Amino acid sequence: MKCAVSALLLLLPSLASAAENSGHEFSFLASLLQMIAALALVVGLILITWHFSSKLMKGLPVGQQLFSKHIRVVETRYLGPKKSLVLVEVGGEYLLLSSSDAGLSFIKQIDMLEEIEVVEEKPEQSSFATLLARLR
Repeated sequence: MKCAVSALLLLLPSLASAAENSGHEFSFLASLLQMIAALALVVGLILITWHFSSKLMKGLPVGQQLFSKHIRVVETRYLGPKKSLVLVEVGGEYLLLSSSDAGLSFIKQIDMLEEIEVVEEKPEQSSFATLLARLR
């Protein structure tokens, strides 16, 4: 149904220009209608492709689960440019690794996740009011 309507919209400017007596005149309205119809057709094809591809991809795992089910990056903390600490879970064990320019190196194996002290961080507020308060 939608294809028939879009095909009719695409043919409408051609029919309008064929009905005119002189074929040498430029019709802005006909060109505008043809452009809008072509845009509607392209957007419709994109939406149809997105709809069917999302149905096909629904059953596939997302993100890193696609590559590995046994290795999971729990957390990454960046210490500076090209330097970070990475907490990785491998087969139920937690490993603390350091990442730098030289590569990845092992720091410590953590037996249980409960040993890690969880520290709540307040996000630093940098509003205009706090900047004025610092200047006083």
